[in-house]
Amino acid sequence: MASHPSLRPGVETLTITDAAPGTHLRVETVDGDPVVTLLADHAGNAHVTFIPDEHAVLADSDALQAAIRGGHTLEPGEYRVVAGDPGGATEPWVSNLVRVMAVDDHPHPSLYDQTLAEGFGYLSVRDDVLLSAMVRFPDENLYGPGPWPTVVEYSGYGPSDPDAPQPGTLLATLFGFAVVGVNIRGTGCSGGIFDVFSPAQAADGFDIIETVARQDFVLGGRVGMIGLSYPGIAQLYVAATRPPHLAAIAPQSVIDDLWRQQWPGGTYNSGFTRVWLAQRDAQTKQGGMAWDQARIDAGDEVARANQAVRTQNLDFESFGRALENFRPSMSPRRTADQVSRIEVPVFLTGSWHDEQTGSRFALMLNDFTSSPHTVFTLFNGHHPDGYSAPMIGRWFEFLNFHVAQRVPRFHDLVRAVAPSQFAEHFGATHELEQDRFTEWADDFEQARARYLAEPSVRILFESGTVHEVPGAPGARYEITANSFPPAGCRARRWYLGPGATLGDEVPSEDGADRYLDDPDAGAESYALTDDFDAFIQPTVPIEWTHFADEHTAAYQSEPLTEPVAVMGQGHVDLWMRPGTTDTSVQASLTEVRPDGQQVRMQAGWHRPVHRMEDGERSGDLTVDYTFLPEHRQPLVPGEWVRFRLPFMPLAHVVRPGSALRLTLSTPGRDHPFWRFDNPVEPGAGHDIGWGGARPSALVLPVLDGVEHPLEYPAADAQRGQPARPARPIANTAI
Repeated sequence: MASHPSLRPGVETLTITDAAPGTHLRVETVDGDPVVTLLADHAGNAHVTFIPDEHAVLADSDALQAAIRGGHTLEPGEYRVVAGDPGGATEPWVSNLVRVMAVDDHPHPSLYDQTLAEGFGYLSVRDDVLLSAMVRFPDENLYGPGPWPTVVEYSGYGPSDPDAPQPGTLLATLFGFAVVGVNIRGTGCSGGIFDVFSPAQAADGFDIIETVARQDFVLGGRVGMIGLSYPGIAQLYVAATRPPHLAAIAPQSVIDDLWRQQWPGGTYNSGFTRVWLAQRDAQTKQGGMAWDQARIDAGDEVARANQAVRTQNLDFESFGRALENFRPSMSPRRTADQVSRIEVPVFLTGSWHDEQTGSRFALMLNDFTSSPHTVFTLFNGHHPDGYSAPMIGRWFEFLNFHVAQRVPRFHDLVRAVAPSQFAEHFGATHELEQDRFTEWADDFEQARARYLAEPSVRILFESGTVHEVPGAPGARYEITANSFPPAGCRARRWYLGPGATLGDEVPSEDGADRYLDDPDAGAESYALTDDFDAFIQPTVPIEWTHFADEHTAAYQSEPLTEPVAVMGQGHVDLWMRPGTTDTSVQASLTEVRPDGQQVRMQAGWHRPVHRMEDGERSGDLTVDYTFLPEHRQPLVPGEWVRFRLPFMPLAHVVRPGSALRLTLSTPGRDHPFWRFDNPVEPGAGHDIGWGGARPSALVLPVLDGVEHPLEYPAADAQRGQPARPARPIANTAI
């Protein structure tokens, strides 16, 4: 143990090591004002990132959670640390001033003169933390010697694991790219404290890009980023820091906000998001990943030393659960608040029915206002589908035009082996899409001009219905647009009415239907497997259960006489008379076909104690809420309240002859992985108003003139959209 504590100031963080266990560590401003006091843990460590609005001693996890709920992050500036127990016999130790950095406090460029060799190693960032990195080159027999176009895969999974490359890394090296896989701080063999999607991780990404760009193996000093899910999301934060040598990013299956992911509509997601964060907590403990412990056991002393501060990794499942309301201090972690800063081309794919991350990503597609070129591909399907055959050809094109700066053409050998690889991973044989720019093989600028002129949004429909293997990725038809929702979308209303109806006119007389809280619903999701990777296959075992009649209020339109193409978010304009001071409401939207099958379209959730809509993100076709604590207000049992309940975004064409069905209930039973900690009271009832002065309505964004096949697809083949026999509606009228 050192004679006094050691301080490592970082980006909006301050890490203290080598203190005597249990020592009080008071952080002060340059003027001597106390900010927060922590106690050194059993290893002599403490980490400052979340602080209370007023000085407090954070002596245990409860105090830390209180700071998270009601405080803010450590601001950039100068601080000192005073170490010593109050009233102790010895004089307290006082540190020199240290400077906590902001994200935009860039280091001296000499930091980026590090050399990265092929294989496993470490990369230093601005606060001297060492991040584990794995450099992989493409096959020289196929692509010749370097330099090669280069991309970075950056996440808290295992991108730097030397023995298990990530899927994006495998594809990129197969397609002729060098890949540098880097583990986020506090994960794998990387040093530092893990703090999910923190400003420090974004700043590290800046340093990674600038270091990689200076390597001899990098073609043209241009670096791209790749990755699906975690490494996809991480790209958005990094790109928002604007590294000068970042050429383009290709994020897939991403989220728009970590808080709204964990609290959809204001109700805690006790399913996938809780499990995912718990996995991160387990894997970021000392030796929490098998491969990092194996390196330590084999003598990697850097990896061993990097584990020393893991005692300060936050418990993010508890962290997220403590944040019952959104706070402005969380804005740097809200992806949607960052993407307008991105100044490089963006390739993004996502599914309306993503079983892990959902489809709120689509709400931020129009926020990439600084990007010179965006390519968005949207579809029904599952979380891993961004790497399926219908997507990967366009991914390859994008990386070639913007990172490699060459006309995209798959190597003949790669094209030959692709069908067997797709069969192995996706459960069905696929061929790669044909090269689309062979006409301009010798004219990169002309090919690029053609590429840039294409519409920026590609919307695929009825994936899963065209392959000989039902459910295998592959769209039946598609449309293109230059925005999402496409220009020309209009709000169409169907009004709730008597007899469980949805009609074009407001019923002249008012009425109401009652549903009871379902105490069991929140714990029910319909996937019969907890294996996230199973969703790459054509079909997944599910049991899409029904609510008991008394637990729903449902409404159905007459069979449509013309097609309805839903394009966007949609919502329910709802009048409700609650039976309790707090409740959450789920809206499920389904298509009831002439053959009697009920096909899931989409769902949405809202907890109406959150009253204030976000004016900047709401309009006729969109709804979002502030979720701020000052805008939270208990419901009054027996008093009517009006609010808008948003669906997750989607694109779906309902053919003539089908009907729309809206079902209102307690959240649950209607998602493959998401579950909900609902505020329920057994026996409590909630009334849904309709007609007269309380005209509740289903409001959908509709685009006219969408061409589509007339024939229905197989009901149970649409990827991500389960089907079941429709049951009669039996509302409880009051």
